[in-house]
Amino acid sequence: MFLPTTLRECADLGWRQLDVILVSGDSYIDTPFSGTAVIGKVLVSAGYRVGVIAQPDIQSAEDITRLGEPVLFWGVTAGVVDSMVANYTATRKKRRSDDNTPGGINNRRPDRATITYTNLIRRFYKNTRPIVLGGIEASLRRVAHYDFWSDRVRGSILLDAKADLLFYGMAEIGIVELANRLRDGQDIHDIRGLCYLDRQPRSGYLELPAYETVASDKNAFIEMFHTFYRNNDPLTARGLIQRHGDRYLVQNPPALTPTQDELDSVYRMDFERAQHPYYERQGKVKSLETIHFSIQTHRGCYGECNFCAIAVHEGRTVSWRSPDSIVDEAERLAAMPDFRGIIQDAGGPTANMYGFECAKKLKSGVCIKKRCLYPEICNQMKVDHSQQIELLRRLRQVKGVRKVFVASGIRYDMVLADQAHGHNYLRAVVRNHVSGQMKVAPEHTENNVLRHMGKPGDDNLLRFKGMFEQMTAEAGKPQFLTYYLIAAHPGCSEEDMRRLRLFTSQKLNIHPEQVQVFTPTPSTYSSLMYYTEMDPFTGEKLFVEKESGRKERQKRIVVDKEAPVRRGLHGR
Repeated sequence: MFLPTTLRECADLGWRQLDVILVSGDSYIDTPFSGTAVIGKVLVSAGYRVGVIAQPDIQSAEDITRLGEPVLFWGVTAGVVDSMVANYTATRKKRRSDDNTPGGINNRRPDRATITYTNLIRRFYKNTRPIVLGGIEASLRRVAHYDFWSDRVRGSILLDAKADLLFYGMAEIGIVELANRLRDGQDIHDIRGLCYLDRQPRSGYLELPAYETVASDKNAFIEMFHTFYRNNDPLTARGLIQRHGDRYLVQNPPALTPTQDELDSVYRMDFERAQHPYYERQGKVKSLETIHFSIQTHRGCYGECNFCAIAVHEGRTVSWRSPDSIVDEAERLAAMPDFRGIIQDAGGPTANMYGFECAKKLKSGVCIKKRCLYPEICNQMKVDHSQQIELLRRLRQVKGVRKVFVASGIRYDMVLADQAHGHNYLRAVVRNHVSGQMKVAPEHTENNVLRHMGKPGDDNLLRFKGMFEQMTAEAGKPQFLTYYLIAAHPGCSEEDMRRLRLFTSQKLNIHPEQVQVFTPTPSTYSSLMYYTEMDPFTGEKLFVEKESGRKERQKRIVVDKEAPVRRGLHGR
């Protein structure tokens, strides 16, 4: 069932008034890859009446008022992508296309959509029900944060938006608890994963330096971010408070990592896996092409790349669905009338993190001064691909499925570290699950840049490349590796990009085309480096390229085919 988008649809369901109305910066696609759809379906399964208003016109009341006012609360999200990232490139140029807007034209998602939609609601509904923010835009802006597009430290988005509440992370459990408590007239302020504003500091919570302090003092901002980052683990995190003027932003400890049964219950729900007909009439959405017949097998990532926001959104603990749940979803896909036998992806943020975790982390929480994979894989992390090998085997046997691709990125250092099963995993993927190309993400090849990214060195990359090419030759398939690379990351110079160009030419035997200019997104260590021009772990001064033309020049050094390649990799 689609969630209703009009009063007529509500009437067809016998709903006179909605309990919750969700407002999204994306078109409404009823898929488990959409947070709006998941939150809506979870609430409906808990007995609540939920409707969706997608990409409302911000110049009139026509869209935002068409479902009336909810009984319990409004839920507002910018969508699956931060609206500023969706609207602008890393050099602040306006994007012409939007994969989550009907027709693909970038003309429906406003800048800072979370703030804009909240203001839209309040313009036409004075003193309305609570407005609850969610999604990645709100999640990463919940405390004081550096905002690249205005080039300054901004306060919590709760104050900018004048909203009432904010859920950070994956909020399926918390949102139902909120609905239950609002329905029953109970206090809501101790729900995990919830942020709110208060006139008084909350007793027992850690106090971050005030917004006014971190907005003017880069060293204070660095110390604030360390404390914020360390308090994101469900087992060890303390609640946080941060003064903004005469009020306090209160961040409760994060939601507990979902159990396998809880994850399975989410993906057991009946998703249409299509764009709602109300919006389908406005045009198709390109994003559906890649997620229509894909399966998410797990959540979270312990890679902790410094430029990635997953650590403070999905979390550093990986949780995975049961094989039976995943196979059941594959069988449902195979029964769909437009299924052509191909599952486009079976994976997660990192494809090969399925089925294992650090036992110490699961018992006691993440380590404060140590990472799971950097600078090398921790000996407590017993990398084991055996469950994923078996899962892929079962998926291949589903009736009606001709091919299952692993399109999500693979951590090659983990494949090499798994001496018992890594070789067999790679062979299985090469033989059965590659759609012509396998994605890997070295991001760079120069150790000084990789250190600031939190990524491993290039030795593992070359070893993996050799294994992949040997297995590909044995399988007799025309397959190759594609490499994601980043230009203009903090600490990266034009000389580093020249050496990257030389490495890819001489060692990888390719001319890279997929090179992205680094975008400083809120609440990542790389953005902290970009803003402060310091290494936050050593305090040392750090070169940061901030001029747009020179950022593009770093990219062109690698991608322009006419650019000269100097011979010799000195010191290699």
